[in-house]
Formats: sequence, structure tokens, C-alpha cells
Amino acid sequence: MDKKKSILAVFPHPDDESFGRAGTLIKHADNGDDITLICATMGQMGRRMGNPFFANRETLPDVREKELKDACDKIGINRMILWKMQDKTLQFRDPEFLANRILKVIEDVKPEIIYTFYPEHGVHPDHDALSKATAIAVSELSVEERPLIYGAAITREREEELGRPDMVVDVSDVLDQKMDVMRAHRSQSELITLPLDMRIREAPELKEQILEPFSKESYWVYPIS
Repeated sequence: MDKKKSILAVFPHPDDESFGRAGTLIKHADNGDDITLICATMGQMGRRMGNPFFANRETLPDVREKELKDACDKIGINRMILWKMQDKTLQFRDPEFLANRILKVIEDVKPEIIYTFYPEHGVHPDHDALSKATAIAVSELSVEERPLIYGAAITREREEELGRPDMVVDVSDVLDQKMDVMRAHRSQSELITLPLDMRIREAPELKEQILEPFSKESYWVYPIS
């Protein structure tokens, strides 16, 4: 990661940019790359409210917006674009409508790389809907203008169906920063981070081993025909 790049991250929910992807984006930021994030919803329908609860259904959107801003600051994301659409409804929207909104951002920031979920391998309907719309948006560009789409595939059968990842990013050198970014999404992450932090406090000599599952981030290139 030497040449300065324009990077676009397209994700439906606050925390999608962080869980499994924060390390890659931190490395881009450390390289001086310009990073723009589209976050389509505020995750209003999320089931997690903190551990113990500190949010409720009414306060959750504001809580998650603040958490997202904190996480983006920690990553080094330069520009946040919040659509504030209703959570868990993207699958019901016209894909062309979503694609046109994404295309306008692409034409503005002219990214060389787009990070999103891999269509059909995002597990959540919102993940798949927005990643498909991203692919449609990129297909509207000439071949010369098209950014590379790195998709995060998180289904169990991803390697069986897609093969080995096209890019595996070793983020072990920024792992502490990545975990701090995950902690910023407190309402969603404490069920994961609090037990991890407790294990590390009890056995600090095992920290590298405990955090090893978080040390690599994998992506598949999504082909545009």
C-alpha cells in the first residue's frame, strides 16, 4: 500500500465497516489513502442494546450513529455518508435506486477500490442487497473507469463456492487499533470484546493466541461483466 488511493467502503449498518474489515481500512489510512464510507442505515433494528443494556429501541439509532463516528475517527475514515434508511428494508428497495445513489458517490470520489460484502455471501439480506447494488453501479462505468470490488464473503460455504480469497490482509500489526475500533461499537461488540479482554487480563502471555482469529481479513474480487 504505497501509492495514495481513493477508497470507498459501502456497507448497510454501523459496525459492518469495522467487524472483519477495520484492519484493512486502518492500513489504508496509515498509507495516507482517502477513505469514504457509505453507511446506508443506522442499524435501528439491531437486537443488541449493550451488555448490560444501555440503549433501547428509541435511543439505539443515535447510540449507533455516535458509535460509528467514533469508530470512523479511530480508523481514519475521511468522509462518512449516512443515508439513514430503515434497517432491514434494503432488500425491498429497487436495486437501481440504490445503485444510482452509490454511482453518484463513485463519480464524486472516483475510488480505485471498493470494499463491500460479496453478493450472495453476505448472510444478511441488507448486506447482499447493497453489495449487489454496488456491482450494478460499477457496471454502469466504462471498463477503464471501474474500481476493483473487494467483497467480504462471510458464508460458511464461501471457499467451496468462490475458491480461496483473492486477498488476505495480515492486520496483526494494527490489531490493537482494530480491537479498539470494535470496542467503539459498544452496543454491538461487548458480547465479543468483553470476554476477550477478560481472557487477556487473566493470561496476558496468551494475547497473541487469543486475538489470532482477528489478525487476518479476507476478500474476494467480485467480477463485473
